[in-house]
Amino acid sequence: MMNLSHWRLLIAVADLRNISRAADHVGISQSGASQAIAQIETALGGQLFVRARRDVVVTAFGEQVLRHARAMLTQFEAIRALADAGRGLNTGRIRLATFPSVLGTLLPPMLSAFKRRHPGIDVVALEATDDEVETWLAEETIELGVVLNPAPERGALIIGRDSWVAVLPSRHRLGRQSSGQGVTLAQLADEPFVLATGGCTVHAQSLAAEQGVTLSNIRVTVRDLASAAVLVREGLGVAVIPQSALPEDQRGLRVMSLQPPVYREFGLVCSRTGRASPAVQAFLREL
Repeated sequence: MMNLSHWRLLIAVADLRNISRAADHVGISQSGASQAIAQIETALGGQLFVRARRDVVVTAFGEQVLRHARAMLTQFEAIRALADAGRGLNTGRIRLATFPSVLGTLLPPMLSAFKRRHPGIDVVALEATDDEVETWLAEETIELGVVLNPAPERGALIIGRDSWVAVLPSRHRLGRQSSGQGVTLAQLADEPFVLATGGCTVHAQSLAAEQGVTLSNIRVTVRDLASAAVLVREGLGVAVIPQSALPEDQRGLRVMSLQPPVYREFGLVCSRTGRASPAVQAFLREL
C-alpha cells in the first residue's frame, strides 16, 4: 500500500537525481528508500527510474506518474493548510533543545519535512547539554527536548537508537581480535584514552563506571564526538563513541563492538507547555 511518504520519496529522487540524497531529504535510510522504490515499481507495473552510474534518470512512464504525484501532493497540502487554519496551526513556534550529535544528524530531515507541511510554524532548535535540556524542560523554557535514554514513564517519542563502539588505532593489539568478539570496557580501562562527551553526561567514563570500571589513563577530553576518531588515528589513544559518530573515512582505525553491547536511545519529551501546544502535538504526530 502506497502512502504519502512514498510519493514524497519519488518526487525527491526525481528532483535530486540521487536515491541517497532523496532518502536523507525525506528522513529514511538509503536501503529503505531503495526497497520502497522497488515495491512501488512492482505495484505500478513499470520502471520509474533508471540507475545510471552517477545519477538517477526518470523514465517516460515515471514522468507521467510523477506529474500526477506532484498534483496530488499539491492538493493534499492545500487541504492540510485549511485543516491547520481551522485548528490554529497556521502560526506558532516550537522551541526544541537537543545535544549536538542529534542536532547534526537525526533532526534536520524531520525539521525540514515539518516546515514544508506547516510553513507558518517556526521550529527553533537550540543546542544544549543533556543537563541543560532537562533544566529547560522543567522550567518550561522549551516545549520539546531530546532526552538520552528516557525512562518509560516520561512518555517519550523515540526518534533514534545506536550502539557504542570502541575505536582503536588500526595496529592496536586489541584489534587483532575479531569484530564479532569485540572488546570490553575493562580491557580498555588502562589504555591511553580519548574521552569524547558529545555534550552529555552519558559517555565512555560514565558507561565504564556503571560496570564498575575506572578509565585510569584519560589523555584528552573533547566535546565533539567526531574529533575523537581523528585523535585516535593520530595515536593519542583509544576511544568509545556512538556508532553514528564514526567518520566515513575509517582508514587507520579499527572499530570494535563493545561487549556486552551498550546502546543509547534518543526520545522527544514535552514540557507541560509543550503538552498543551497544538503545534507540538502536530509535530509529534507527524514524525
